[in-house]
Amino acid sequence: MIKKEFFTALEDLEREKGIPQQTFIEALENALVFAYKKHTGLSSGIAVKLNPEKKTVRFFSTKEVVDEVTDEEKQISLEEAQEIKKSYKVGDVIENEIDPKDFGRIAAQTAKQVVMQKLREIERANTMSEFEDKEGELLTCVIRRIEDKNVFVDIGAVSNGNAQIEGVLMPGDQIPGEKYELNRKLKVYVKKVRNSGKNAQIVVSRTAVGFVKCLFENEVPEIKQGVVTIKAVAREPGQRTKIAIYSEDPMVDAVGACVGSKGARVNAVVEELNGEKIDIIPWSENPLEFIAKALSPAKVIKVIELEGEKTARAIVPDDKLSLAIGREGQNARLAVRLTGWKIDVKSESAALALEEAE
Repeated sequence: MIKKEFFTALEDLEREKGIPQQTFIEALENALVFAYKKHTGLSSGIAVKLNPEKKTVRFFSTKEVVDEVTDEEKQISLEEAQEIKKSYKVGDVIENEIDPKDFGRIAAQTAKQVVMQKLREIERANTMSEFEDKEGELLTCVIRRIEDKNVFVDIGAVSNGNAQIEGVLMPGDQIPGEKYELNRKLKVYVKKVRNSGKNAQIVVSRTAVGFVKCLFENEVPEIKQGVVTIKAVAREPGQRTKIAIYSEDPMVDAVGACVGSKGARVNAVVEELNGEKIDIIPWSENPLEFIAKALSPAKVIKVIELEGEKTARAIVPDDKLSLAIGREGQNARLAVRLTGWKIDVKSESAALALEEAE
């Protein structure tokens, strides 16, 4: 049936992975009961006992001692029980060892299935507990395979196990136009750790706003130290990002800290993003002033607050209108997302005509 080597394998798992034998034994006892009932068609009480010390598996038929028998397969009257042994009382369970004939192959298969399932469950739980704390972090990984446009990456091993943990970079989390090659090192943002059926899945991203934040934190010590704060990020992956930064210390040039000497810091981020343009915007607590800066690189003459919740009009020189709006409206669109305000961008002449008409 279940050979002694099986118990030796459990001992190896306990020694190598720190998983107690009892974790498998309890699950296996229950599984063998279910499999034996299915094999024999019996509905009566069955118990299975595994003894790792003696390396034995024993099967028992069981009956509960009751005052009044309602199910003869599972119960025995107190009177009959006491004929077997006078000390029996109501509630006791009488066990009689049985020989599970023709059950060896099924028992061995069941044992293997239960151990493999338990291992998956434990590895999944380990992954969940370890990587849940890494949500929102930046990791360096290696591309291992590409399937159906999904890029699978190795992001390391669980600390208390040898299994490599796999992350998935789905199409929506891939920078448009970026090429992915096997064995290439890649920086990714841990977007979500989720329990997906049989496995824990680490969803990583290169398009998330958090990815840009983490890249700047890595390159700009002042951000990591809390001297400079990232207030907001608006991004269209592969094309352009606007990042609003601020420092409470008037002696600190927040923009300069993010740009770095000769643009070294921002260029390192741009390189990681495959040339994505980045506008570093100084944040202001004055929303109208912030809107004017958010429309960079266009120069804004003035910003007027309009009726309606968080609605404003930005007036720009006639020759800067297309720059302020951006290609296909991208610059204005990102400014809206960065500030959280609805922005109506008007040229100076159009704004003047509008004022005269009003």
